[in-house]
Amino acid sequence: MVRPLGELEDAVMTRVWQWNRPVTVREVLEDLQQDRSIAYTTVMTVMDNLHTKGWLRRSTEGRAYRYEAVSTRPAYSAALMNEAWAASDNPAAALVAFFGMMSPEQREALRDAIRVVSIDPPNEDTAPALGNEPGPAPEGPGEAPPDDGR
Repeated sequence: MVRPLGELEDAVMTRVWQWNRPVTVREVLEDLQQDRSIAYTTVMTVMDNLHTKGWLRRSTEGRAYRYEAVSTRPAYSAALMNEAWAASDNPAAALVAFFGMMSPEQREALRDAIRVVSIDPPNEDTAPALGNEPGPAPEGPGEAPPDDGR
């Protein structure tokens, strides 16, 4: 089961995902302090909790840890959407309602995504524009695939 990140967890993960490199608690702290007053120990605890929950992996560098994301924000978002959809007693109606909430730009992104995961082989019109073939599906319901660094 994928649990939504708390507000501070999301703020930390947003930075880790945006920077897309191993980071220290101090780096995250300094960036967070631009928006709020927060203690080093609070950020350290949140990052340790995210490590324990499996969102971050860490390696030792001197006396400090460097943390990096285990998965991507898109994989996290997809797992949350899958979890919500799976909880519905009428998945088709849930999808219709969800699609009805989408902006025109979101609907276009949905069309693009459907073309990427289509079971039909790519044709000459879409293959060059898409670049790479889609990766494997998540391991199980509500699980995001691990980011293998590619």
